[in-house]
Amino acid sequence: QGEILGLTWPKVDLPRGIIILEDTKNGENRAVPLVGHAKEVLHELGKVRRIDTDLIFHSSTKPTAPVAIRRPWAQAVLAAELQDFKFHDLRHTAASYLAMNGASQIEIAEILGHKTLEMVKRYAHLSEAHTRNIVERMSSEIFN
Repeated sequence: QGEILGLTWPKVDLPRGIIILEDTKNGENRAVPLVGHAKEVLHELGKVRRIDTDLIFHSSTKPTAPVAIRRPWAQAVLAAELQDFKFHDLRHTAASYLAMNGASQIEIAEILGHKTLEMVKRYAHLSEAHTRNIVERMSSEIFN
């Protein structure tokens, strides 16, 4: 949630289809593939962005602060009739969808930025193109 709400336009590279996350929770920088519906949404938001803030998801009353999502999130969870579903659970959902669409454990770790499988990652670092293909397959399966 913090990575999304703190996302700024300089960290989005629409032509390359990536988002650069710096100083993440695990202390590492990483490139996250930007594909499908998410890329379309950011492209549209970029057409009408504010000039007084770099934040993508900013508050309507204070552009230098992230948008407050507590109430809309609670309403969405209620409307979907979900029980005890936290924002962070979306990471688990994404990991499950990636796995169901054939992603390996190391691919999932790379995409989500987990610090597991360190030895494997030391010898087989995944390229941006490879992780983008994995996320594109998942996005296509879910949103098309």
